[in-house]
Amino acid sequence: MRVRLQWKWMLLASVLFILFLLIQAYFFYTLKTSWTLSSLLAFCFVMPFLFLLVRSLFKPIVTMTRKARELVSGRLEPGTTFHADDELEDLSKTIAEISTQLRKKMDEVAREKDYHQAILGGMAEGLLLVDGRGRILLVNEALQRLLAISSKVTDKTTLEIIRNVELVEAIQGALHEATDKAFEISLPSTRGRTFEVNVVGIPSSSDEMDQREPKRKGVIAVFHDITRLKDLERIRQDFVANVSHELRTPLTTIKGYVETLLEGAWKEEISFQFLQVIKRHSDRLAKIVEDLLTLSKIESPGFQLKIEEIALRELIADAIDFVKEGAEKKRISIITRDASSSLAVQGDRTYLEQVLINLLENGIKYTPEGGKIEIVTSQKNEQDIQCSIQDTGIGIPEEDLSRIFERFYRVEKGRSQEQGGTGLGLSIVKHIVQAHGGKAWAESQLGKGSTFYFTLPKYSDSMKKESIKDP
Repeated sequence: MRVRLQWKWMLLASVLFILFLLIQAYFFYTLKTSWTLSSLLAFCFVMPFLFLLVRSLFKPIVTMTRKARELVSGRLEPGTTFHADDELEDLSKTIAEISTQLRKKMDEVAREKDYHQAILGGMAEGLLLVDGRGRILLVNEALQRLLAISSKVTDKTTLEIIRNVELVEAIQGALHEATDKAFEISLPSTRGRTFEVNVVGIPSSSDEMDQREPKRKGVIAVFHDITRLKDLERIRQDFVANVSHELRTPLTTIKGYVETLLEGAWKEEISFQFLQVIKRHSDRLAKIVEDLLTLSKIESPGFQLKIEEIALRELIADAIDFVKEGAEKKRISIITRDASSSLAVQGDRTYLEQVLINLLENGIKYTPEGGKIEIVTSQKNEQDIQCSIQDTGIGIPEEDLSRIFERFYRVEKGRSQEQGGTGLGLSIVKHIVQAHGGKAWAESQLGKGSTFYFTLPKYSDSMKKESIKDP
């Protein structure tokens, strides 16, 4: 049977009071002591029992008070339940249940936090979270990496961390005017990288919303790195412009000469020269189309190479024999070094020969008369063989080296046309080498010549007759 706490107190107090009266009466009536002395002696006898009673009653209360303070401070250790069969037992069970529920909730919050941190950490986009005061709450690892900022930015303003007026204005607009915005920015600290930023406000709850002055309780800004997309768009625009220019020039020339012939010039002696010009420009058009088709074929998903063992010395000799006439006309000597007969690569003979021919023809075009071209081959490591073609030509400016393998890119406008090139030779070289699993690059010193390098996989018996797809 449950006994309420107040009844326990009343019963125990009554027992102590009766005990006090009995002791007092014993001393007063039996031992004939004075009333005051009898009361004092009775109180002294009852005092220890009273102390034990108060202590037993207050001990669980003190313990539960301490447990409640631990809950407030965040210490959620398992609690102790008192079996008093009264309200104190109920209170003890309630506190223990609160401790258990809080511990579960905190574990859930910790798991959610870890989950969110994993999501934010795995994002490729940068994320900036700002509170209603315009102070930074969070930046993820991607944004720290993209903008080269510290992780210790909490409670700072956006302008302190990212010095961009347009971004700050967009965040303020999202906070105070409830206007979301998307725009592009380039920051000096990111070395010219371009970001698309989407700024979105976090709506306040209905009871916090002031209808007269809409305000958000925070803002999320997402940074997308679109530098590569911008570069690809620029390359596409340059490609369209360049191919249009490359095709328009010979077509205009052919059209002009044909019209002149149709007007009656074909009957004159000069008509033969006109036909020669038309043929030359027709050949140029055919070469451009052929190179474009070659590039398209190499970049297609189903492109395959006919892999075989190729002796590097024989491959170089065949390529030199193909360009020998052009080199002799300009009195350019072609020298080969370290072309050991034991060096062999695995690849498609036709395409690799085209790589060497393109690079040799490029060197012959831009090397003055009496110059030289040196071909050096060596084993770079256990898997790769490196080949370099060095000329004593006019060289390439340093700022152009990173772009010379782009389609139709020219260091000097019109220079390739004068030399009869299509502007696609180096691009074809790069794609063929990459299709073989190698890489191509160039080094140059303006006025002193250029060196073009490429690597190819070394031949191994375990890879005979295999086909390599373009990565």
